[in-house]
Amino acid sequence: MKKSKAIVTRNAAELAKALGLTPADGAEIALRSDLNSKIVEVVQRKGLTHAQVARLARTSRTRLTAIMNRNTKDISTDLLLRVLYSLGYIAKLKFQKAA
Repeated sequence: MKKSKAIVTRNAAELAKALGLTPADGAEIALRSDLNSKIVEVVQRKGLTHAQVARLARTSRTRLTAIMNRNTKDISTDLLLRVLYSLGYIAKLKFQKAA
């Protein structure tokens, strides 16, 4: 059996390239990762339970647990934004010309 070579990436753009995705996919990965990181940070800092945050965001505890475990494959960006807003934060986008 042939051994596969490990590939190390340092950011979303490198990850997208390594996976054969477009730069736009890399930008989406970065945005969703930033949203997810902020949600996890705020929930931990506030000491809230998954059930409390789920109730605030009007979603299921199962979906909130998936977000907290960074398993967001089946979680929409809209829901990430709604959870963040329910925690008292808004996301601000910064626009710049693509490289």
